[in-house]
Amino acid sequence: MTSYNYVNVSTESFVTTVEIDHPPANTLSPDSINELRGVFKTLSNDPDTRAILLTGAGRFFVAGADIKKFVDAFDDASKAEAISKAGQDLCEEIEKSKKPVVAAINGAALGGGLEVAMACHYRFAAEDAVLGLPELKLGLIPSFGGTQRLRRYLGSARAMEFILTSKNMKANEAADLGLVQRVVPGESVRADAHVFAEQLIEGKSMTSIERAVTAIMNGVDGSTEDGLELERQFFGELFCSDDGKEGVRAFIDKRTPDFRHS
Repeated sequence: MTSYNYVNVSTESFVTTVEIDHPPANTLSPDSINELRGVFKTLSNDPDTRAILLTGAGRFFVAGADIKKFVDAFDDASKAEAISKAGQDLCEEIEKSKKPVVAAINGAALGGGLEVAMACHYRFAAEDAVLGLPELKLGLIPSFGGTQRLRRYLGSARAMEFILTSKNMKANEAADLGLVQRVVPGESVRADAHVFAEQLIEGKSMTSIERAVTAIMNGVDGSTEDGLELERQFFGELFCSDDGKEGVRAFIDKRTPDFRHS
Protein backbone atom coordinates (compact mmCIF):
# COMPACT_ATOMS: atom_id res chain seq x y z
CA MET A 1 0.00 0.00 0.00
CA THR A 2 1.06 3.59 -0.68
CA SER A 3 2.30 5.66 2.25
CA TYR A 4 0.16 8.69 3.09
CA ASN A 5 0.57 11.76 5.28
CA TYR A 6 -2.83 11.86 6.96
CA VAL A 7 -4.22 8.36 6.75
CA ASN A 8 -3.16 4.79 7.41
CA VAL A 9 -4.40 2.22 4.92
CA SER A 10 -4.41 -1.56 5.42
CA THR A 11 -6.33 -4.47 3.92
CA GLU A 12 -7.49 -7.69 5.56
CA SER A 13 -9.99 -10.20 4.15
CA PHE A 14 -10.71 -7.81 1.25
CA VAL A 15 -11.80 -5.08 3.68
CA THR A 16 -9.57 -2.01 3.47
CA THR A 17 -9.36 0.11 6.61
CA VAL A 18 -8.79 3.82 6.06
CA GLU A 19 -7.71 5.31 9.39
CA ILE A 20 -7.62 9.11 9.55
CA ASP A 21 -4.45 9.97 11.47
CA HIS A 22 -3.97 13.71 11.87
CA PRO A 23 -3.08 14.45 15.53
CA PRO A 24 -4.22 15.69 17.87
CA ALA A 25 -7.88 15.51 16.82
CA ASN A 26 -7.91 14.23 13.21
CA THR A 27 -9.16 17.58 11.94
CA LEU A 28 -9.72 18.10 8.23
CA SER A 29 -7.35 20.44 6.42
CA PRO A 30 -7.24 21.16 2.67
CA ASP A 31 -4.36 18.74 2.32
CA SER A 32 -5.98 15.92 4.33
CA ILE A 33 -9.27 16.37 2.45
CA ASN A 34 -7.49 16.05 -0.89
CA GLU A 35 -5.50 13.05 0.32
CA LEU A 36 -8.61 11.28 1.60
CA ARG A 37 -10.39 11.83 -1.68
CA GLY A 38 -7.40 10.42 -3.54
CA VAL A 39 -7.41 7.35 -1.29
CA PHE A 40 -11.05 6.62 -2.09
CA LYS A 41 -10.41 7.11 -5.80
CA THR A 42 -7.53 4.63 -5.62
CA LEU A 43 -9.52 2.05 -3.67
CA SER A 44 -12.38 2.22 -6.16
CA ASN A 45 -10.09 0.47 -8.67
CA ASP A 46 -8.23 -1.78 -6.23
CA PRO A 47 -9.13 -5.44 -6.83
CA ASP A 48 -8.04 -6.37 -3.31
CA THR A 49 -10.59 -3.93 -1.83
CA ARG A 50 -14.19 -5.11 -1.80
CA ALA A 51 -15.39 -3.06 1.17
CA ILE A 52 -13.99 -0.01 2.97
CA LEU A 53 -13.90 0.73 6.69
CA LEU A 54 -13.40 4.39 7.65
CA THR A 55 -12.31 5.27 11.17
CA GLY A 56 -10.06 7.58 13.16
CA ALA A 57 -6.82 7.08 15.06
CA GLY A 58 -6.73 7.70 18.79
CA ARG A 59 -9.70 9.18 20.68
CA PHE A 60 -11.30 11.03 17.76
CA PHE A 61 -13.08 10.07 14.56
CA VAL A 62 -12.79 13.58 13.12
CA ALA A 63 -13.21 16.60 15.40
CA GLY A 64 -14.18 18.94 12.57
CA ALA A 65 -12.23 21.14 10.20
CA ASP A 66 -8.83 22.59 10.96
CA ILE A 67 -10.18 26.14 11.17
CA LYS A 68 -6.74 27.74 11.33
CA LYS A 69 -6.08 26.44 7.81
CA PHE A 70 -9.11 28.27 6.41
CA VAL A 71 -8.79 31.80 7.80
CA ASP A 72 -7.09 33.02 4.63
CA ALA A 73 -10.52 32.76 3.01
CA PHE A 74 -11.73 35.80 4.99
CA ASP A 75 -13.14 38.43 2.58
CA ASP A 76 -12.78 36.02 -0.35
CA ALA A 77 -16.10 34.29 -1.03
CA SER A 78 -14.71 32.33 -3.99
CA LYS A 79 -11.94 30.86 -1.85
CA ALA A 80 -14.45 29.93 0.86
CA GLU A 81 -16.71 28.30 -1.73
CA ALA A 82 -13.72 26.30 -2.97
CA ILE A 83 -13.17 24.99 0.58
CA SER A 84 -16.81 23.92 0.72
CA LYS A 85 -16.56 22.33 -2.73
CA ALA A 86 -13.50 20.29 -1.72
CA GLY A 87 -15.31 18.90 1.32
CA GLN A 88 -18.42 18.20 -0.70
CA ASP A 89 -16.36 16.42 -3.36
CA LEU A 90 -14.79 14.20 -0.68
CA CYS A 91 -18.19 13.27 0.72
CA GLU A 92 -19.53 12.62 -2.78
CA GLU A 93 -16.54 10.37 -3.50
CA ILE A 94 -17.38 8.34 -0.38
CA GLU A 95 -21.12 8.20 -0.92
CA LYS A 96 -20.85 7.28 -4.60
CA SER A 97 -18.36 4.48 -3.93
CA LYS A 98 -19.53 1.30 -5.64
CA LYS A 99 -17.97 -0.61 -2.77
CA PRO A 100 -19.76 -0.55 0.60
CA VAL A 101 -18.26 2.00 3.00
CA VAL A 102 -18.73 1.39 6.72
CA ALA A 103 -17.88 4.09 9.26
CA ALA A 104 -16.51 3.09 12.67
CA ILE A 105 -17.07 6.27 14.67
CA ASN A 106 -14.59 5.67 17.46
CA GLY A 107 -14.90 9.10 19.08
CA ALA A 108 -16.09 12.63 18.45
CA ALA A 109 -17.50 13.19 14.95
CA LEU A 110 -18.06 16.92 14.79
CA GLY A 111 -18.62 19.35 11.94
CA GLY A 112 -16.90 18.03 8.84
CA GLY A 113 -16.28 14.78 10.70
CA LEU A 114 -19.99 14.07 11.01
CA GLU A 115 -20.49 15.14 7.40
CA VAL A 116 -17.90 12.59 6.30
CA ALA A 117 -19.54 9.91 8.48
CA MET A 118 -22.96 10.70 6.99
CA ALA A 119 -21.52 10.10 3.51
CA CYS A 120 -20.67 6.50 4.46
CA HIS A 121 -23.19 3.79 3.68
CA TYR A 122 -23.45 2.38 7.22
CA ARG A 123 -22.39 3.72 10.60
CA PHE A 124 -21.13 2.01 13.76
CA ALA A 125 -20.54 4.27 16.78
CA ALA A 126 -18.74 3.76 20.05
CA GLU A 127 -20.97 4.12 23.10
CA ASP A 128 -19.14 7.25 24.21
CA ALA A 129 -18.97 8.89 20.78
CA VAL A 130 -20.57 12.29 20.30
CA LEU A 131 -21.89 13.67 17.03
CA GLY A 132 -22.54 17.31 16.24
CA LEU A 133 -22.65 20.10 13.69
CA PRO A 134 -21.51 23.17 15.68
CA GLU A 135 -20.76 25.44 12.70
CA LEU A 136 -23.41 28.04 13.56
CA LYS A 137 -21.50 28.81 16.76
CA LEU A 138 -18.71 30.04 14.47
CA GLY A 139 -21.06 32.13 12.38
CA LEU A 140 -20.95 29.53 9.58
CA ILE A 141 -23.06 26.61 8.38
CA PRO A 142 -22.24 22.95 7.67
CA SER A 143 -20.88 23.05 4.13
CA PHE A 144 -19.60 19.59 3.25
CA GLY A 145 -23.15 18.40 2.52
CA GLY A 146 -24.34 18.41 6.12
CA THR A 147 -27.49 20.47 5.61
CA GLN A 148 -28.64 18.09 2.87
CA ARG A 149 -27.64 14.70 4.26
CA LEU A 150 -28.91 15.43 7.78
CA ARG A 151 -32.27 16.48 6.33
CA ARG A 152 -32.32 13.26 4.34
CA TYR A 153 -31.71 11.14 7.43
CA LEU A 154 -33.73 13.03 10.05
CA GLY A 155 -36.25 15.08 8.10
CA SER A 156 -36.27 18.86 7.78
CA ALA A 157 -37.64 19.65 11.26
CA ARG A 158 -35.13 17.49 13.14
CA ALA A 159 -32.28 18.70 10.93
CA MET A 160 -33.33 22.29 11.60
CA GLU A 161 -33.33 21.65 15.35
CA PHE A 162 -30.00 19.86 15.36
CA ILE A 163 -28.14 22.38 13.20
CA LEU A 164 -29.62 25.56 14.67
CA THR A 165 -29.20 24.50 18.30
CA SER A 166 -25.67 23.27 17.48
CA LYS A 167 -26.06 20.67 20.21
CA ASN A 168 -24.05 17.48 20.37
CA MET A 169 -25.82 14.17 20.14
CA LYS A 170 -24.82 11.03 22.03
CA ALA A 171 -24.43 7.79 20.11
CA ASN A 172 -27.57 6.17 21.52
CA GLU A 173 -29.68 9.20 20.61
CA ALA A 174 -28.23 9.16 17.11
CA ALA A 175 -29.13 5.48 16.84
CA ASP A 176 -32.70 6.12 17.99
CA LEU A 177 -33.04 8.67 15.18
CA GLY A 178 -31.52 6.37 12.58
CA LEU A 179 -28.39 8.45 12.03
CA VAL A 180 -26.26 5.61 13.42
CA GLN A 181 -27.11 1.96 12.82
CA ARG A 182 -25.08 0.21 15.54
CA VAL A 183 -23.80 1.37 18.94
CA VAL A 184 -21.13 -0.86 20.48
CA PRO A 185 -18.46 -0.62 23.20
CA GLY A 186 -15.65 1.69 22.19
CA GLU A 187 -12.99 -0.99 22.47
CA SER A 188 -14.74 -3.17 19.89
CA VAL A 189 -16.16 -0.62 17.46
CA ARG A 190 -13.50 -1.12 14.81
CA ALA A 191 -13.46 -4.92 15.10
CA ASP A 192 -17.26 -5.13 15.03
CA ALA A 193 -17.45 -2.85 12.01
CA HIS A 194 -14.78 -4.93 10.25
CA VAL A 195 -16.70 -8.16 10.86
CA PHE A 196 -19.84 -6.51 9.51
CA ALA A 197 -18.01 -5.27 6.40
CA GLU A 198 -16.75 -8.82 5.80
CA GLN A 199 -20.32 -10.12 6.04
CA LEU A 200 -21.44 -7.67 3.38
CA ILE A 201 -19.06 -9.11 0.79
CA GLU A 202 -18.59 -12.74 1.87
CA GLY A 203 -19.62 -15.27 -0.76
CA LYS A 204 -20.82 -12.62 -3.19
CA SER A 205 -19.69 -11.31 -6.54
CA MET A 206 -18.41 -7.76 -6.80
CA THR A 207 -20.30 -7.43 -10.07
CA SER A 208 -23.57 -7.64 -8.15
CA ILE A 209 -22.37 -5.84 -5.00
CA GLU A 210 -21.27 -2.78 -6.96
CA ARG A 211 -24.55 -2.60 -8.85
CA ALA A 212 -26.60 -3.06 -5.69
CA VAL A 213 -24.73 -0.28 -3.89
CA THR A 214 -25.06 2.03 -6.90
CA ALA A 215 -28.78 1.33 -7.31
CA ILE A 216 -29.47 1.96 -3.62
CA MET A 217 -27.47 5.18 -3.40
CA ASN A 218 -28.69 6.57 -6.74
CA GLY A 219 -32.24 6.08 -5.51
CA VAL A 220 -31.69 8.19 -2.39
CA ASP A 221 -32.33 11.52 -4.12
CA GLY A 222 -33.76 10.37 -7.44
CA SER A 223 -37.28 9.36 -8.36
CA THR A 224 -38.61 5.85 -7.84
CA GLU A 225 -39.16 5.59 -11.60
CA ASP A 226 -35.51 6.37 -12.32
CA GLY A 227 -34.43 3.94 -9.62
CA LEU A 228 -36.54 1.15 -11.07
CA GLU A 229 -35.15 1.79 -14.53
CA LEU A 230 -31.59 1.52 -13.22
CA GLU A 231 -32.53 -1.64 -11.32
CA ARG A 232 -33.88 -3.24 -14.51
CA GLN A 233 -30.74 -2.23 -16.40
CA PHE A 234 -28.43 -3.74 -13.80
CA PHE A 235 -30.50 -6.92 -13.59
CA GLY A 236 -30.16 -7.34 -17.35
CA GLU A 237 -26.42 -6.73 -17.23
CA LEU A 238 -25.95 -9.29 -14.48
CA PHE A 239 -27.77 -11.98 -16.43
CA CYS A 240 -25.21 -11.44 -19.16
CA SER A 241 -22.24 -11.51 -16.77
CA ASP A 242 -20.06 -14.52 -16.05
CA ASP A 243 -20.79 -14.30 -12.33
CA GLY A 244 -24.52 -13.99 -12.88
CA LYS A 245 -24.54 -17.16 -14.95
CA GLU A 246 -22.30 -18.94 -12.44
CA GLY A 247 -24.46 -17.91 -9.47
CA VAL A 248 -27.68 -19.16 -11.05
CA ARG A 249 -26.10 -22.40 -12.24
CA ALA A 250 -24.56 -23.03 -8.82
CA PHE A 251 -27.96 -22.53 -7.19
CA ILE A 252 -29.56 -25.02 -9.58
CA ASP A 253 -26.69 -27.48 -9.06
CA LYS A 254 -26.84 -26.98 -5.26
CA ARG A 255 -23.17 -26.05 -4.98
CA THR A 256 -21.15 -23.05 -3.85
CA PRO A 257 -20.61 -20.59 -6.69
CA ASP A 258 -17.09 -19.88 -7.89
CA PHE A 259 -17.30 -16.16 -8.55
CA ARG A 260 -14.58 -14.51 -10.62
CA HIS A 261 -15.96 -10.97 -10.06
CA SER A 262 -16.61 -10.41 -13.74
